[in-house]
Amino acid sequence: MLPPVDDAVLQNNPDFASLYAKLTTSVLNPDGSSKSLPTAKEEGLITEALNEYRLKAAKQHLIVDALRNADPQALAAKQAPPPPSLSRRAGPPTRQPPPPQQAPATSPAVDLPPALLDLLRLIPPLLEASADDIPAEEAAVLLSHPPLSDFPSHLGSLATLVSTTLHRAAVQLARAANPSNGSSYVHRSVPTLPAHASALAASAAARRADLSRARLAAATQLVSLLREQADVLAQLLRALEAKHGAVARSLELRATESALTAQRQQAEADAALWQARRHIYTPEAVRALANYTSHLRDAKGRLAEAVNALQAELGVYGVGAADGGNNKEQVLRDLARVYRDMDRQVGEVQEDLKRLGRA
Repeated sequence: MLPPVDDAVLQNNPDFASLYAKLTTSVLNPDGSSKSLPTAKEEGLITEALNEYRLKAAKQHLIVDALRNADPQALAAKQAPPPPSLSRRAGPPTRQPPPPQQAPATSPAVDLPPALLDLLRLIPPLLEASADDIPAEEAAVLLSHPPLSDFPSHLGSLATLVSTTLHRAAVQLARAANPSNGSSYVHRSVPTLPAHASALAASAAARRADLSRARLAAATQLVSLLREQADVLAQLLRALEAKHGAVARSLELRATESALTAQRQQAEADAALWQARRHIYTPEAVRALANYTSHLRDAKGRLAEAVNALQAELGVYGVGAADGGNNKEQVLRDLARVYRDMDRQVGEVQEDLKRLGRA
């Protein structure tokens, strides 16, 4: 089919629109072929010849495929004698539904000749081979010797096999094309398969064309919608600029100026701080402070060593000891308390003696 063109393209290009209309109406067919040309008659003859060749090739392909997929057991089952009836009763025979078509699980009752089986294997490659693949002399030798020389005598059996295979394939196609029909009515729709296939192909082509047109229409509507949204956004921006544009820009410029002023003042304050430090902390003062820091670090180390020594000395007296230190520390504390009491009593006695001596 001809490719669809966007309506916007046709509207924006009138010359192209007229050319496209002329091409689609009077020059080209919907499938892209030409309508009126001097060689239309010759093209029609060529098309008919091509259709005949396609038909011949399709028939050959169907026959080859049927021979390859033929089931010899079906022919053997047809040639087998019917099973004897178990009972013969008077009265009209009753109708019974036919058994479903299944491949017999056991071997057929009648054995097929080996020549027929050889023909089923040899005929498909010979039909697909061209005249250049097999020389005339070799072809004459093959046709004059078995099993190809027995072809006329087995032609009926081969035709039966091909017919059965093609009928089975046609029934499967009819069942797929008409799933609502019952299994007993499927074979009736086999003659309508060509018309049904043509209708399906035409329907698929029409649906593809409708889908392409729908996609094109959806794309056109989407472009129109995006254009309208862009217009709406542009109008909204213009309204906002008209209402808040000058004030907003003024406030933004003021905020930017204030931020730059603050940054400049911060830089100036940092420079003044470093300048003051440079004047206050001279190189001599910096060296003196460094020496004092080293002295404090050394004093801190000596103090820590003294604390450790005192703690070790207290550990000797049981203060802070891990094992049994609490009892020893309590005993020492009691002794210190007793010593303090005795010292206080001695002092009181000395005071009393002094008063008595004075008296």
